[in-house]
Amino acid sequence: MKSKYYLVIVFITLLVAYLPSHIIAQDSDKSRSKLAVLWTSGDPDVAHRVAFMYTHTAKKVGWFDDVTLIVWGPSQRILVGDKDLKAKIKAMQEDGIIVEACIACALSYGIVEELKALGISVRPMGQPLTEYLKSDWHVLTF
Repeated sequence: MKSKYYLVIVFITLLVAYLPSHIIAQDSDKSRSKLAVLWTSGDPDVAHRVAFMYTHTAKKVGWFDDVTLIVWGPSQRILVGDKDLKAKIKAMQEDGIIVEACIACALSYGIVEELKALGISVRPMGQPLTEYLKSDWHVLTF
C-alpha cells in the first residue's frame, strides 16, 4: 500500500518539475503586482522628491513586482537637461524598472535621440497606457 502512495508522490513531483516553464509563468504572472508610473510634470521637485522616490522604492523593497516608468510630456524636457535625474533613471533601470517615453512628445521637443541614449524605449504610448489602465496594472500619475 505504501508503495502506491510513493509512486503517486514521485509521479506528481516529476510532473511538476518538468511542466513547461511558460505554463508556470502564465499562472504566476496573474499573481504579480504591477505598477505603471506616468511622470508628466515638468517640475524637478516632483521628480526628485515624489515620482522617482516612490517609483524606485516600490521596486527596490518589493511593493510591486513589475514597475514601469513612463516619461511623457514636460518631464522629458527636464530629464534630458538634468544630470541628477539621468543618474536616477540609470539606477532605476539597473534595479529592474522599465522606462518608456512617448515618441510624439519626444519628437515635438526634438529629444528622441537623447532619450534613447539613456536606454529609454521611445515609442507611441497611447495604446500601451490604455492597456495598463484596462488591465491589472496600478497606474499612478505625477
